[in-house]
Amino acid sequence: MRALTLSAAITLLGSLAGCGHAAAPGALDEIRARGELRVVTLNLPTCYYFGAQGTEGLEFELARAYATRLGVKLTINALTNEAAMQAELAAGHADIAAASLTDSPDWSHAGDAALPYSRIPQLVVYQRGHVQPRETLQLESARLAVRAGSPQERILQRLKSTVAPALQWVETAPSSADPVEDVDSGNADYAISDAREFSFAHHLYPNVLVGFALPEERPVQWLVRHGAPDLLASVNKFFRELEASGALARLVQQSSGDTRRFQYEESREFQAHVGDRLPRYRSWFEQAAAQSGTDWRLLAAIGYQESKWDPHAESDDGALGVMMLTADTAHSLGVKDRKDPEQSIFGGARYLAQVRTMIPDRIPEPDRTWFTIAAYNVGFGHLEDARVITQALGKNPDSWTDVRERLPLLAQQRWYSRARRGYARGWEPVQFVDRIQRWLRLLEWQPGEAGPAPGAAAAHEAPGSDTVSPATPGA
Repeated sequence: MRALTLSAAITLLGSLAGCGHAAAPGALDEIRARGELRVVTLNLPTCYYFGAQGTEGLEFELARAYATRLGVKLTINALTNEAAMQAELAAGHADIAAASLTDSPDWSHAGDAALPYSRIPQLVVYQRGHVQPRETLQLESARLAVRAGSPQERILQRLKSTVAPALQWVETAPSSADPVEDVDSGNADYAISDAREFSFAHHLYPNVLVGFALPEERPVQWLVRHGAPDLLASVNKFFRELEASGALARLVQQSSGDTRRFQYEESREFQAHVGDRLPRYRSWFEQAAAQSGTDWRLLAAIGYQESKWDPHAESDDGALGVMMLTADTAHSLGVKDRKDPEQSIFGGARYLAQVRTMIPDRIPEPDRTWFTIAAYNVGFGHLEDARVITQALGKNPDSWTDVRERLPLLAQQRWYSRARRGYARGWEPVQFVDRIQRWLRLLEWQPGEAGPAPGAAAAHEAPGSDTVSPATPGA
């Protein structure tokens, strides 16, 4: 037999290759063909949850922006833990895992790590009034709390093997209390917390302060299912461009626990606005309140808390106008121009009345009004979760005083993991109601004014699986 020429050999190899299956489509082609990006995440404040304005969380915003870039809808499913996410990714039921993750050996069987899109400082926190820790070696002789199996524990293990050989810690079980709570309760001297997580936790534990940041920051990245190199490259490109544009930094800031600080205006500023702004809108507050069956001063107090009676006010999440209506809420109320103060005020009054009908009639005043205002802020579903928790703890679910104390529990994992609608910024409706009560009292104290007659609004479903069609990304 004659030896094959080089050209003949190449031709033969080509033909043999052609005898097999056709090249499998890439992961991006599959995603575009099905018209859907499948993402798994966790119900955490840093990732994905239902807020008063709908679905929120940094990973949700990022995933929505990426799905928009691909021109497909987003289906995002909140699972119970990382093991469940790994199983879905390994089985090919999900394209991406996005939950403030750090790559580790546990993920090697499930997917490939994208490049880190952020690095989060790791904070050593302590209780107010105690000795402030200032460097790593101080931790060696202290009771140190850290969540078992967490990235923070892996960082401590590396510190122990390098600079602090005597370092020891107490592991908090993954389903148990937040290590920050252990510091607040006195069960630990110090705890290690992600800076991003602490931006939420410090609202719950105001007596816990930051001592210092560890030298090592935690990388955060997405995990992409195996066998999808084109998807992995696309994700890396997405984050590079998002960072270069500045949009990534904006999203990170907007999705932290510090972006919605309430307006703690001094009485003097409020009084100035009573004189120069309220007269322009008072007649509309009075007419709208009369139509909706509430006191105009309560409606005006809500408007002041929302916007300081500024028709051009705008929030980070896109709410606009005197009553800070979202686009969806405005549409449902027939409000065509949210910056038109008359439309905004009448729309807000209708919305307040709608929410009020959801509060059980048996609840007496003024509690029914405070429940209404809390639901206006956090959503009726989350308010119901807080009432269930209140009853489970042996308190009165129809008492605003009792429920007010339990609403912040919706931000604690041991409680929101069992709540029907998951995580909520439970401290916010408490602050919201407190602020409105203050403005209401100041309006009542104006010369010639008499006492109040309470009324308020917002509702959402439980987090779980969300489907979002392509839209302009929040970035």
